[in-house]
Amino acid sequence: MIDIFQKYYQVNELFNKTDKVLLTVSGGKDSMTMLHLFRSANLRFGVAHCNFNLRGEEANKDEAFIRKYCTNNNIEFYSVAFNTTEYAQENGISIQMAARNLRYTWFEKIRKENNCKFIATAHHKNDIAETMLINLTKGTGIAGLHGIRNKRDSIIRPLLCFASVEIETYVKENEIQFRQDQSNSDTKYTRNSIRHNVIPELEKINPSFIETVVTASVQFSELEEIVFQKIEEEQKRLFVKDGEGFKIDINLLKELSPLKTYLYYFLKPFNFNGADILDITSGFEGQSGQVFYSSSHQIVKDRTHLLLNKSVKGETEVVGIKSITDFPYKYELVEITSNFKIKKSSDFAYLDADKITFPLRLRTWAKGDFFRPLGMKGNKKVSDFLIDQKFSVVAKQTVKVLIQDEEIVWLVGHRISDKYSISSSTKRVLKLSI
Repeated sequence: MIDIFQKYYQVNELFNKTDKVLLTVSGGKDSMTMLHLFRSANLRFGVAHCNFNLRGEEANKDEAFIRKYCTNNNIEFYSVAFNTTEYAQENGISIQMAARNLRYTWFEKIRKENNCKFIATAHHKNDIAETMLINLTKGTGIAGLHGIRNKRDSIIRPLLCFASVEIETYVKENEIQFRQDQSNSDTKYTRNSIRHNVIPELEKINPSFIETVVTASVQFSELEEIVFQKIEEEQKRLFVKDGEGFKIDINLLKELSPLKTYLYYFLKPFNFNGADILDITSGFEGQSGQVFYSSSHQIVKDRTHLLLNKSVKGETEVVGIKSITDFPYKYELVEITSNFKIKKSSDFAYLDADKITFPLRLRTWAKGDFFRPLGMKGNKKVSDFLIDQKFSVVAKQTVKVLIQDEEIVWLVGHRISDKYSISSSTKRVLKLSI
């Protein structure tokens, strides 16, 4: 087994023999086997152990067991105790997820502080099969079918070449001492239920089930690379940079097959899910202006394009401006002289300073807002003004208005109200610029 271990980490380039590796050791037979193999191969390593304070005195005995082993064998040992239950409650997550977050954050900290190149976990072939079955049960794309990778960033898994039965045999042959975690037998946990109830039944159908699944996981991993390469190529072709977002030609998008699958992977990084994709594709033939939201982004269906941007949903914050110094824009109070000139740019607003009274308010425009645009005699709805100016649906959402006594003074960055414009009787000008 030691020969297979050495060949596996070398062929797969998990680490070099000169690298120092941080071994994550729980005290169970898998991690103690990993520790034994690293010692037998005369590799450089340290040992890290987490006490999650979930199993009372048994957890303390686990820590004492590993500490004693490391002391007796002159091995660097690092340990930490977590209040896992409290962390889970504070963050609204499961105990299992809390333990995962805590341990990997701490492992990375210890790795850096002690000049370790990698963090090694004791996952094996059975873990690959269990993970794949869990992902299939919960629903997964192709990414969930490659199981567990043997290397990802600073994490390596040097025991993925062994099945659980091989590890058990190695433990017996080498009389390796280990601690038994009774919670591993509790089938109320999904992984344990699959391990003890599902896999044994599948092995009755195919005695080589674990090896079959591991082989399949490698094939899925290679297939995933091919698929995502194609998806990336099509995404680069269709996603055209548009300001801070992207615009996607609907007609070109519709040429892709299978469309929903392509669109799912295109939009997954922007937090859109499968149900969102169905809504978006169903709206292709609908009217312009439909908006689809994810937790972080929005897609607006324009006439010929989908417009993808960060979400501005719910931006209703009102900024109070109590005095001239509170303006979030550049401001200048100018006395009218013969040298006074106006810059013809929508970035500037020239207001009659004596018509402005504080406090003012700044907010996103709302349905029903109206004002008297400079140069017009009558009032006009802001929505109609934006349509006339050919604003895109996305651009409309970011337009703000400066308000005095419920009247719009300035459609910021676009047009001031004629009511507050300068005239022949103006003595002072309030100049604002964005």
